[in-house]
Amino acid sequence: MVNFDIIRCARVILHVTDLERSRAFYEALGFVLTEEDEDTLYFRGLEEHNHHSLALRKGPIPAVEVLSFKVRSEEDLDKIARVFEESGAKIKWLEKGSQRALGRALRVQDISGLPIEFYAEMEGAERLLQRYDLYRGAKVQRIDHFNCAVPDVQKAYDFYTEKLGFSCSEYTEDDEGNNWASWLHRKPNVHDIAFMNGVGPRMHHIGFWLQDPMSLINGCDVLAALGYADAIERGPGRHGLSNAFFLYLRDPDGHRIELYFGDYLTSDPDFKPIKWNLEDPRRQTFWGHKTPNSWFDETSTVLDIITGEPVQTKEPKLEKRKPEHVI
Repeated sequence: MVNFDIIRCARVILHVTDLERSRAFYEALGFVLTEEDEDTLYFRGLEEHNHHSLALRKGPIPAVEVLSFKVRSEEDLDKIARVFEESGAKIKWLEKGSQRALGRALRVQDISGLPIEFYAEMEGAERLLQRYDLYRGAKVQRIDHFNCAVPDVQKAYDFYTEKLGFSCSEYTEDDEGNNWASWLHRKPNVHDIAFMNGVGPRMHHIGFWLQDPMSLINGCDVLAALGYADAIERGPGRHGLSNAFFLYLRDPDGHRIELYFGDYLTSDPDFKPIKWNLEDPRRQTFWGHKTPNSWFDETSTVLDIITGEPVQTKEPKLEKRKPEHVI
């Protein structure tokens, strides 16, 4: 039993090569711009009461600076730091005021090499949930989850469940019992972070929650009307895993965004994780339509928390199979 409380996935910092091009895309989706400075745009969803959940930072290459989780207290940060120090992980402290709107924060290179951040405090912002006059695009409500490609899913699963207190909602196994993908959560829905077998560490996508099916359809219509139809990569559709309705988009730098809603409650202590067999095609797309190769082959580079350089990737531990076996 862990002695700290990780609340939920909370924000991401993406490096983009053209801030104005990115601003136009994310505003078209319905994100709210909280603030900007010369090198960073800070966005939030309509439901969110914190300063931002998506920060876009000008950089030389498209990359992921950090994936962040909110914790309950400042004391939890110190306890989490000890867990990572004991594991031999690289850690970095950022003092309050060193990042816009954020209190003290802990950054780590996790067991897979992903850049992960924990914080307890962020400045507030006006919640716009009932400002229906401001709704546009897909009416994005809030951040929901991260999905990452890692070379050893079982290793990541073990660390996050045993050391960090995450619970598993669904997972994919082959006939030999190998763990090919796992969906792990702290908040009471399907996932805050998912790990899938692949070249990594890399980020596959960030999921943002919508309020209903028509928000997704409206988002597609707005994107198409503004000339962003090519950004629609996969969907709309329904996952077997999670049962959620989805649409995958690629932003102007190739970062993948999932518009997501319709999963289920996982808060009961006697909830049993749902097992999917690797050979079951319904786990990816319940309706059965095919997934483009780009969805399997293309992911976002992640950065070292100390040097800021791209993290070296490794080939997956499990042998490569046809693309549909990636998750």
